Amino acid sequence: MSEINPNDVDELAHAIAGSLGGAASIAVTYPLVTITTNLQTKENEARPKLETIKEIYNKNGIIGYFLGLESAVYGMATTNFVYYYFYEWCAKTARTLTTKQYLSTWESILASTIAGSMTAVASNPIWVANTRMTVAKSNHSTLRTVIDIVKTDGPLTLLNGLKPALVLVSNPIIQYTVYEQLKNLVLRLQRKKVLSPSWAFLLGAIGKLAATGTTYPYITLKTRMHLMQNDPKHQKSMWSLIVEIVKKDGVSGLYNGVAVKLVQSIMTAAFLFFFKEGFIQWSLKFIKLLRSVTKSNKKNTLSI
Repeated sequence: MSEINPNDVDELAHAIAGSLGGAASIAVTYPLVTITTNLQTKENEARPKLETIKEIYNKNGIIGYFLGLESAVYGMATTNFVYYYFYEWCAKTARTLTTKQYLSTWESILASTIAGSMTAVASNPIWVANTRMTVAKSNHSTLRTVIDIVKTDGPLTLLNGLKPALVLVSNPIIQYTVYEQLKNLVLRLQRKKVLSPSWAFLLGAIGKLAATGTTYPYITLKTRMHLMQNDPKHQKSMWSLIVEIVKKDGVSGLYNGVAVKLVQSIMTAAFLFFFKEGFIQWSLKFIKLLRSVTKSNKKNTLSI
């Protein structure tokens, strides 16, 4: 199959490839997501990680590690579709204005900031549902969980954790800036236009290691806030939640499950970039074919 330069086509192809890659990557690593989420939502957590793993298995068996997978797949597909669409749109605009093939570090940061902010707003309700399903050991569908949350706690509950999520825009900024700059370096050294899936896997892992290691306390805050009810008695600001966690568990409470999260995040990101770079060529061909058919149909309609 001949290679198509990803820079030559629009953001929709990248959004589709990113969406498929995100869904595939979360499916592969989801048991680690379940373990991390349970560790993050436990107060006074001082137990070995193995005890949490056993507890999940004893309550629900093997299926316990996959509770909430449906919403996680929806969430990752939505997150990556929105992110890549806006990131590639910004990147294409920057390349057009600067007439350069590669983005500078600051251009990558700006594109990541815009894309990350749009993604946080669009996907937050799905991640609220996912956290509830994972911690509550629920077998309900994502839609049913969202409806239950709205009925019980009100629609604004779906925005719980949005503030730390917006702060966590810095996570993909770090991740994708590191990834893009390393990718540009590798492509220059190899004198190629397309990155291989194996290189994407390695660079994706490095980017995510830098991002998650830096922003983990906010990941913990976001997860805790997803479980809050939309009631003034239960609502807490980010700062008050930080103080509460530190008082009860010490500073280490902000890092509950960090080891498992690092492994999960790195593996998910590595598989995401691996799958995306694998899907991108097919996605590009599909979009070009679709647009060609659409254009042909328009011409036929006009001729009639």
